[in-house]
Amino acid sequence: MSTDEGAPRDIEGGSSGSLLVDEPSTTETLEYPRGRDRSHRTLRGSLRHLQDRLVAYGLLFPAIAVFVIFFYVPAGYLLYISFFHWSVLSSGTKFVGLENFRRLFAQPLFLHSLETTGYYTLVMIPATVLIALAIALILREAVTARRGGVWRAAVFLPHVTPVVATSIIWVWIFNPQFGLANFVLTSLHLPALGWLGTTQWALPAVMIDTLWHSLGLYVIIFLAGLANVPRDLIEVAQLDGAKRQRIFRRIIWPLLSPTTFFVLILSTVNSWQAFSQIYTMTGGPHGGGGGPAFSTTTDALLVYTTAFTYDHFSLAAAMAAILFLIILVLTLIQKWISNRVVFYR
Repeated sequence: MSTDEGAPRDIEGGSSGSLLVDEPSTTETLEYPRGRDRSHRTLRGSLRHLQDRLVAYGLLFPAIAVFVIFFYVPAGYLLYISFFHWSVLSSGTKFVGLENFRRLFAQPLFLHSLETTGYYTLVMIPATVLIALAIALILREAVTARRGGVWRAAVFLPHVTPVVATSIIWVWIFNPQFGLANFVLTSLHLPALGWLGTTQWALPAVMIDTLWHSLGLYVIIFLAGLANVPRDLIEVAQLDGAKRQRIFRRIIWPLLSPTTFFVLILSTVNSWQAFSQIYTMTGGPHGGGGGPAFSTTTDALLVYTTAFTYDHFSLAAAMAAILFLIILVLTLIQKWISNRVVFYR
């Protein structure tokens, strides 16, 4: 049986004319579509990446807008009016340069407020860190044994209560005639104190209220930091015969240094901006906010009084700018120290 040698053959050796033997090879035919498919995939990936970024920025836009409108714009305008003679009751403004800052540092009350704020901060920061850490270490065992829910709620509850309401309660506690504080002192055969009515004990009374109100937040932060300390290291150290003090100093404290640094920053900012409890506790019969005799007048309280009581908004803006610079410098110093002390694992 003869075959037609001149007839075209397909790849399979048949006589179909769909794929001819003398056409380009399969590799040459698919080389261009592969490159085209790769470029399409790259373009598709870039578009998907751009879409993800747009969605992310769209979700972040409300939060960014809130920060810009309610923080950056007012802060920028505050810095602007600190170089002018500006009043909310007057339409005219006059550029005075650094005159507001020069007047501030010539005022003894402003220097006294900085001194009071510095003293308040120097006492509050170590007291906050030490007491909050001690309470967190005590609650750590209860949390580990799943019995710490009630105690954590009890410690954190004062922090979520309104500052003004709790400050009014503490005013009653520190009442020199029938307050609970003097009742405890006399029960212990100690002399009763004047508390908010005296220049010596007014600021310590405010510090006690602030500690009671703010400790819950710092205790919870320390508990979160303690939860990240591996218990295996502690158990191995206990098997080696290490005492609790050595375990805390060599294991817990270094691993807790980032949390401690965060608490230091937070307590510093809160201490320099203390206002509500001081204004509430030292007002009324005790000589107005910051009394008696300006013994509790902090920089934040003086900013409020200067602006809304005496209508000197330009001076108040200059005070706020100085307060911002002080907090910024303290934060940078703490950051510089943390780079040499804080241990990040």
